[in-house]
Amino acid sequence: MHRSFTLLAAATLFAVPLDNPAFSQGSPQTVTLTKVDPASLATGYRTSKVVGGTVVNDADETVGTIDDLIVTPTDKVPFAVLSVGGFLGVGSKYVVVPFNSIQMQDKKIVLAGATKDSLGALPEFKYNTGN
Repeated sequence: MHRSFTLLAAATLFAVPLDNPAFSQGSPQTVTLTKVDPASLATGYRTSKVVGGTVVNDADETVGTIDDLIVTPTDKVPFAVLSVGGFLGVGSKYVVVPFNSIQMQDKKIVLAGATKDSLGALPEFKYNTGN
C-alpha cells in the first residue's frame, strides 16, 4: 500500500507542470475565444456532407462538384475546390472559389451565375502534394 501511494505521489508531481500554461521564449501567450451558439451550428452543413456534393447554378444546371475545402493560414474564409469540365472525372480540372460565394438552398449547393464555361476559364488549381 505504501508503494502505491509513493507511485501516485510521484505521478502527481510530474502531472502538475502539465497544468501550467505553455510559454514560448518566456513570453506569455493569450488566446481569445469567441462564444459560439451550438444551436446555430446545428443548422449548418458538415464538410463531410458538402465535399463530393454537386454544384448547380441558379438555373439548376450542374456546373461541377466540390472536391475539397481549404483553409489557408492567412485567410479567415475557407475556399471550395471544384472539379469542373470533363466527363465522369476524365478531362476535368480543379478551380477554386471562395466558399462564401456558394449558397445552400433547399439541400442544393448553388453557385449563382456560374456556368461550365465561366468555371472552366478560371485558373487551374493544383494541390500541394506536401499538404
